[in-house]
Amino acid sequence: MSLTDISLPDLSLPNIDEQHFQLPHFSHTETGAHKPRILLLYGSLRQRSFSRLVVEECARLLLFMGADVRIYNPTGLPLADGDDVEHAKVQELRELVNWSEGQVWCSPERHGAMTGVMKTQIDWIPLSLGAVRPSQGKTLAVMQVCGGSQSFNAVNQLRILGRWMRMITIPNQSSVAKAFMEFDDNDRMKPSPYYNRIVDVMEELLKFTLLTRDNSAYLTDRYSERVETGEQLINRVNQTAL
Repeated sequence: MSLTDISLPDLSLPNIDEQHFQLPHFSHTETGAHKPRILLLYGSLRQRSFSRLVVEECARLLLFMGADVRIYNPTGLPLADGDDVEHAKVQELRELVNWSEGQVWCSPERHGAMTGVMKTQIDWIPLSLGAVRPSQGKTLAVMQVCGGSQSFNAVNQLRILGRWMRMITIPNQSSVAKAFMEFDDNDRMKPSPYYNRIVDVMEELLKFTLLTRDNSAYLTDRYSERVETGEQLINRVNQTAL
């Protein structure tokens, strides 16, 4: 798979009941005509990464719903450090964040938390570039895969981070228990309530994106920042940590 383009060999949706599946569409919103731009991040570098397989299922659904989709491959991304900001993988991630209007974050749960791979990607997304906040006002869906019984530790952490990044984090979320049992030999997800929940989450993400993307600047406009000059804002959000 390309680092930024979707080229999944199998785009079929065998688990979908088409009689009950509805495509989110523009007629319900006052919005631009271009396809919603969704970036998907996953949190494992394993060859058979279940967070990546879940993200690929999400990508198939989003493509079917009419979105423009990119999956970021975190392989080679260095640990977050200001000295590596010009690293090609960092620049690629930041360009995709700027491009996106909505995002999906899916992490394995490891030791009761999101993985370091997942956190490193989020740490490289800046809160500000000058007076511009790259993540502010973008929609976000949070998901996790579990090696054992169902848990919500990783999605709870991701939800906190989404709020901190000033993103519009949708109410619905997904946690797939015993993820190793939910995929067949072709790395496609089996029919299950877990799969149905993923469909729900992608539907909700796309609806929220359609509703908010052209109004995100207005929705996130703040009095406390309006009273600051642009120079004051840049100085405040770019202070050097002690």
